[in-house]
Amino acid sequence: MSRAAAIATRPHLRRDAAANRQHLIDAAWQVFADRGLDASVEEIARVAGVGVGTLYRRFSTKDALVAALVQDVLDAMLAFAEDAAEQPDGGGLERYLEAASAYQAEHSGCLPRLWNTDVDNPSIHRLRTTVGGLLEDAKRHGRVRADLTSTDLTVIMWSIRGVIETTRGVAPEAWRRHLGIVLAGMRPAEQPLAHRPLSRPQVDKIIAGD
Repeated sequence: MSRAAAIATRPHLRRDAAANRQHLIDAAWQVFADRGLDASVEEIARVAGVGVGTLYRRFSTKDALVAALVQDVLDAMLAFAEDAAEQPDGGGLERYLEAASAYQAEHSGCLPRLWNTDVDNPSIHRLRTTVGGLLEDAKRHGRVRADLTSTDLTVIMWSIRGVIETTRGVAPEAWRRHLGIVLAGMRPAEQPLAHRPLSRPQVDKIIAGD
């Protein structure tokens, strides 16, 4: 093949590689949702319609594939938070919690790994900063109680994950009522909460599994 012909085929090859990667990502979501994180890469490759060798060319290990899925979730969460920041009158926090919860329900296969990821991931820091801004905006507009903290929001997302994982086989929409109860409890109140929130170091230690 001439140099010119080789160059001409590169965009097509890049498109094929990107398509294969996306097929593998989509298949991994499906397989992990059905079988959990113990599912084999052979099953993922079969569902994606590619060979195992193709999978390993895109992702050197199974752990690398799972890490890519987790990063996709973090990127989506950050996009939800940034979009919610455009919401007027302090309504962004509630909008974010609803969008993030719905996304978790739709991508439940990697939830255990999502909440046990590297706390030094730059996406984690950006997400925390953005969600923290949503919280402060909600407080300024009187949408949530004054003693609500960012770590409370982390625990809320953990609770949503628990409801999703526990009920998805019988009542996959059950998390919506739970979130409604949580949002009602977040409303402004004169009586302060009786117990202290988790500290950020405590949350990070829990996420790290220490």
